Amino acid sequence: MDALNFIDGRHVPAQGGEWIENYQPATGAPYGKVASSDARDVQAAVAAAQEAFPAWSSLPAQERSRKLRALARLIERDKDRLARAESIDAGKPITLASTLEIPRAALNFEFFADAATQSATEAHPAGDVHLNYTLRQPLGPVGSISPWNLPLYLLSWKVAPALAAGNTVVAKPPEWAPLTASLLADIAAEAGLPDGVLNVVQGLGAEAGAPLAAHPRVRRISFTGSVPTGRKIGAAAAANVTPVSLELGGKSPLLVLDDADIDLAADLAVEQFDNAGQVCLAAVRILVQESIADRFRAAFLAKAEKLGRGQGDPRDETTTIGPLVASAHLERVDGFVRRAKADGARVVLGGEPNSELNTATGGFYYRPTVLERVDPTSEIVCREVFGPVLTLQTFRDEEEAIRLANSTRYGLSGIVYTGSRERAERVGRGVRAGTVWVNTFLVRDLTAPFGGVGISGIGREGGNYALDFYSELKALQILEGTVQ
Repeated sequence: MDALNFIDGRHVPAQGGEWIENYQPATGAPYGKVASSDARDVQAAVAAAQEAFPAWSSLPAQERSRKLRALARLIERDKDRLARAESIDAGKPITLASTLEIPRAALNFEFFADAATQSATEAHPAGDVHLNYTLRQPLGPVGSISPWNLPLYLLSWKVAPALAAGNTVVAKPPEWAPLTASLLADIAAEAGLPDGVLNVVQGLGAEAGAPLAAHPRVRRISFTGSVPTGRKIGAAAAANVTPVSLELGGKSPLLVLDDADIDLAADLAVEQFDNAGQVCLAAVRILVQESIADRFRAAFLAKAEKLGRGQGDPRDETTTIGPLVASAHLERVDGFVRRAKADGARVVLGGEPNSELNTATGGFYYRPTVLERVDPTSEIVCREVFGPVLTLQTFRDEEEAIRLANSTRYGLSGIVYTGSRERAERVGRGVRAGTVWVNTFLVRDLTAPFGGVGISGIGREGGNYALDFYSELKALQILEGTVQ
């Protein structure tokens, strides 16, 4: 299946006629082409979004809500087709796609369909003299640049609030996993979104993402991805003083305190291998209190080893862990592990590509890996790997636990496992991160703010925080007695 651009209601190739080969992570074989767009395609998409904006933004909120709700229902209808597409395209286990990611994409549209009708103008009387209104007004075309690890999930997380607020959208999906963005465009058209309201420009970040971020008519840019790319997008948007929301990398900690349920904490630690570790929120630094370290280590490694035995074809419903997204990413992940071993880290599980499976299939599989005896200042502890690679460290007390948790420049999320509410509050407040979970993982209340601190990002998404980002907040002040 080829992934074309979707501009002004039509699927079209890139204007330059260029294509990118799309490879299946499970087999390494090409199975389609991706339109290789450039600034000309971005310009056409922004022009279409600009033309569609007046009618879409003036549509009553209830009508926009109905269309977004119809879109959500169509995603639910096409759940199996979308899950298969993500499994083939991104290499994720089909059970993960069908039970979590596709339903969440539908929920994103349904949630913001409701939010569109509940975002109201505020009135602030100022004595007997003035009446002050706070208006939330649509902006115009906005740009959404989404990553390959959760393609439809994170695309919908950006597109849904932007449309709900009355904006039109130009989306740049990832070149390594472009299919569900193409399918979403068709679904949006079927749901009744007018031509030009949602546009999709495929291609490389440097060729298509950069001109979108730098376009003077784009009023907001939302990006999820790596720190280096986020810096480039921020710099490009700054030339036009375009506000950005950047959800960047993570190197999150999982703190297991000595009053934790060790077996359940080990289950939670193994969840960090989900999606082959290609999750920015994954708590890849496991920090365990010394007094329980041996018992936790034994339970955790037994469960992780069992998970690894289920590695295989992501289209198989029994598969527990799939391949990495691309050959280049496999090399990157392996490079981190090889350098860590050279620096003295000890491999206690995995530590290499799954050569047996890769030889048999041609895919990009990497074994679930656990490293210990790691230097707290080393690359493997301080930089994002974005693969199935976890480190195991110990701490003496809460003070050291919080110090280790906060020892990197990242601050996207964290997990605390404890049986004490007081410790949960105390340690949870101490961990420097945009989101901290206690005894759970990846629970996302859509009304809550989401984003990172440090180099993990700028801004917050979710609920009214997203609607505020995608709106122009205007103060309108009227002198009482001067108007009839």
